[in-house]
Amino acid sequence: MFGAVSSPSHKVEGYSSPIVALRKKLDLYANVRPVSSPVINFYLYIKSEKIETNPDGTRTAYATRKISETASRRIATMAFNIAQKRGQLRGPSAPKPLVTVVHKSNVLSVTDGLFREVCLDVYKNGDAGNFQKNVRMDEQLVDSMVYRMFREPEKFDVCVAPNLYGDIISDGAAALVGSLGVVASANVGDKFCLGEPVHGSAPDIAGKGIANPIASIRSAAMLLTHLGYTAEAAKIDAAVDKVLVVNDSSVLTPDLGGKGTTDKVTDAVIRLL
Repeated sequence: MFGAVSSPSHKVEGYSSPIVALRKKLDLYANVRPVSSPVINFYLYIKSEKIETNPDGTRTAYATRKISETASRRIATMAFNIAQKRGQLRGPSAPKPLVTVVHKSNVLSVTDGLFREVCLDVYKNGDAGNFQKNVRMDEQLVDSMVYRMFREPEKFDVCVAPNLYGDIISDGAAALVGSLGVVASANVGDKFCLGEPVHGSAPDIAGKGIANPIASIRSAAMLLTHLGYTAEAAKIDAAVDKVLVVNDSSVLTPDLGGKGTTDKVTDAVIRLL
């Protein structure tokens, strides 16, 4: 498990993000973020930035973005595997699960175009043809994806996107379920899995005892699922859902409109286990 941290929004000499370093070191190429029903799945792309001073003294900044076929194939495969497992849990009478490929290849035709091309190939040829047999697929431009997600979130199931888009749409999706404080995530690779709440460190409420613990609790449940303890993870998720459904303002933290504390929410979940 990794606790909530925040990185500075401005350049700090010598600073590097600890979670990004861990993701690279452990090869955690996918970040999976379940938001109520939909799952948003995105991967890290490599970027480099530089700034130059022009002859007139003004500055110009550059960012280089690299999207590889290997990384795209790994994250797409994970997305379709997640969708297949969802379909198995729902049973044969339910509609086939849906994977939405999110990109902006109408503008970024080379980088996003490669990502889109690989995702389509994984769908057609991956897992010995089972993906196309068991899963539906569509694609959505990232700007219209945000619009549609707020207008009709029930249309989406599993979404796969490059890092920047995934960050944006997952935070937007958090608004649909009440708060970033309830959204969990898992950084997943072939050998390791690292649980991490989606929200940052919230320094404005540090020491007040009112931070929402649900994202961390759900992240721990995701780790249990990864380790094979699916029944235990389901109990934790069910207890969290009951706390949210009861909607007791004396228990819920302020980000959910309540007057409760971190300890009150934690105790309520424990009582329901």
